[in-house]
Amino acid sequence: MIKKGTWVEVEETVLISEDRATNIPDETKKTPLKSWTRGKCLSDCELGSEVKVETNIGRITQGTIVEIEPGYYHTYGKYVDEISNIGKQAREILAK
Repeated sequence: MIKKGTWVEVEETVLISEDRATNIPDETKKTPLKSWTRGKCLSDCELGSEVKVETNIGRITQGTIVEIEPGYYHTYGKYVDEISNIGKQAREILAK
């Protein structure tokens, strides 16, 4: 059981496929438009259940719980040798 007040991520379907704009690519039209929001659940619930959440700025929304206590994972990709010396080269150019 997920306790009220737990930080969760919910998924909400904003538009079903039939309601998508007609001027977007066919592959996109076939896919529902979804959003993912993080906030504290406003009631006890279970993973996969529908629940209302309150975001950090106080907005109330609802969706299906997809993750409990989600983190933030950022990456700038894999190491690229060609750009590893950009800072050093820039300093050399600016020093001239």
